[in-house]
Amino acid sequence: MRAKLPVQEGTVERDGVKLHYEIYGNGTETIVFVPPWSIVHSRVYKGQVPYFAERFRCVTYDPRGNGKSDRPDDIAAYSLNNLVADLLAIMDATATGAAVLVGLSLGGMIISITAAHHADRVRAAVLVGTSAVIGPSHPYMTTSHFQLKRTNFDEWGKYNEDYWLSDYPDFAAHFVGNIFSEPHSTKQIEDAVGWANETTGPILAKTVHARSIPPAFDVSEAMYRKIKCPVMMIHGDDDRIQRYARGRLVAELTGAEFTTIEGGGHNPLGRVPAKCNRLISEFLERKLGLPVRAKPNLSRSKPRRALYLSSPIGLGHARRDIAVSRELRKLVPGLQIDWLAQDPVTRLLASSGETIHPLSGRLASETRHIEQESGEHELHAFQAIRRMDEILVANFMTFQDAVEEEQYDLVIADEAWDIDHYWHEHPELKRAPLVWFTDFVGFIPMPSGGQHEAFLTTDYNAEMIEHIERHPAVRDLAIFVGEPADIAPMSFGKDLPSMREWVPKHFDFAGYVMGEHPQIFGGRSELRETLGYAADEKVCIVTVGGSGVGAHLIKRILQAWPTAKAKIPELRMIVVAGPRIDPVSLGAPVDVEVVAFVPDLDRHLAACDLALVQGGLTTCMELTAAGTPFIYFPLRNHFEQNFHVVHRLDRYQAGHRLEFANVSPEEISETMVTALREPVRSKSVEANGAERAARMSAQLLQAS
Repeated sequence: MRAKLPVQEGTVERDGVKLHYEIYGNGTETIVFVPPWSIVHSRVYKGQVPYFAERFRCVTYDPRGNGKSDRPDDIAAYSLNNLVADLLAIMDATATGAAVLVGLSLGGMIISITAAHHADRVRAAVLVGTSAVIGPSHPYMTTSHFQLKRTNFDEWGKYNEDYWLSDYPDFAAHFVGNIFSEPHSTKQIEDAVGWANETTGPILAKTVHARSIPPAFDVSEAMYRKIKCPVMMIHGDDDRIQRYARGRLVAELTGAEFTTIEGGGHNPLGRVPAKCNRLISEFLERKLGLPVRAKPNLSRSKPRRALYLSSPIGLGHARRDIAVSRELRKLVPGLQIDWLAQDPVTRLLASSGETIHPLSGRLASETRHIEQESGEHELHAFQAIRRMDEILVANFMTFQDAVEEEQYDLVIADEAWDIDHYWHEHPELKRAPLVWFTDFVGFIPMPSGGQHEAFLTTDYNAEMIEHIERHPAVRDLAIFVGEPADIAPMSFGKDLPSMREWVPKHFDFAGYVMGEHPQIFGGRSELRETLGYAADEKVCIVTVGGSGVGAHLIKRILQAWPTAKAKIPELRMIVVAGPRIDPVSLGAPVDVEVVAFVPDLDRHLAACDLALVQGGLTTCMELTAAGTPFIYFPLRNHFEQNFHVVHRLDRYQAGHRLEFANVSPEEISETMVTALREPVRSKSVEANGAERAARMSAQLLQAS
């Protein structure tokens, strides 16, 4: 799922070749993102477009040879002359007079030519890992090397026409792996290999042969001296595609501002998007006076202010976060808390009288992404998080705007993975003390993913560990929602420490935190009477959280309803579909009640006789604390629900676990009867977690 969709798309035809373009945003100033070599297409800018489209009109287009653009057969069609003409044609078709041009690799050369020979079309130029024909080159990147007949294709021998025609996918993987020379670049490599495989070896070979066609314009050092517009360059000093020294020479000739990405490879825009977005923003503000970043609100009132971020995946995080915020206000009188949140969390916050930050409306929906990633009671959570990278960087940039504009005294982030990741990647962006909440630490591979997934989860865990140990001051306070015994007895991966060894060294423990502990609800009989439940009925509540992932589970449970009702005539079933499932779509029997949203659901769960739920931790722990019998169905391939949550519930001796994939309606009804008839023996759940977490957080506010 994309973080932002285009407002317009179309095609331009030049000499019989159709070029696909997209327009994002509607600002008065335009940024054109010029595509690099045809081994990738315009999605290479996915880390930039959603952010800049909030303030600019952004134009992207696919190069000839890839994406939605044509793949002509003629070698001459891929000449530098045509690539420059393509840019001008796109600008004309989109009514773009002069624009800021941003280009990666070959895109940087196209921009340089345009800035030198069509100066009136370029307001400013941003060149990243730029290509050039001046200065030193890697020997394996030359046209002669490419055309050399070879039998040995080791390493850079794969940059060879014979190899592309025999095994282009392997070359694509090899080349992209050298683009991203930085550690922990598995997702960027995966994306770019996918884009590379949207073209072919023969097509890409034509683009290299076309470099032998003399251009119609000067591309020597003299050309770069002609460029008069403001130029910014970003170049990694470990660029294995275009030499760092070549970038330095271009900067010297153009008078460009030059930023070195230490240890960076060929595509910083993809590998460190937040840093690049910030660099480009500052450049445009400084050189063109364009208002890109949020300006600090220096006139804000004196009372302490906190920005709270609550994970939008389910509503459990929000309920516990509201509890922490209430306790925090008791400890810090007058504290103002703003919430940067998404639907459906905003609905719960609004019903609780909380203040929602206006930039919340700009956040890309993580919940919708999770729904699109889910199957029939299945969510491969680790892969879904990996594929949410575009959304996460876009939302981080929105968060950064919010925290810089309002100058908060504290940021509280409950599993806001984007904040934690990018502030560790770029600690210079940190603007306030950070409290980090989580109820699990560590990705765990699912058996279905095999060795490759084990490699990926290990790599992600290793990056997290390196982040925290390299920059321990980013998290001013890290709170594990639970006790040390709740840490899964597993390893972070090959050659990495165990979770139980590492987590206590880097986290404080608040005990379990829930919205409101059931012990404050009063007696069970009085609570049932208040909620309208009769003493002679057995109330069964079915609830699947705030996303739309649970529809399949509800339907399976509804199939079990007639048998369960026959065995227990006094049984009453209430289905809480959640705000993102249409109750009508469930086809519930007439004697089953279906509601969309219950703001005080925790009270109903404490009052009912039985609950059937997904394997989410919050709801299961609320039921455990209430002593309510429950049956839970972990989502298939959801590492957290199948490992971290199961471990914790086993420790509390709570719940009946069923596997959705192989359980029949009859088995569900039998388990319902068993759960209703046997006594509950689960351990008690601590009641002061929110107070403990708030007390730890308040110390940061009082110290600042």
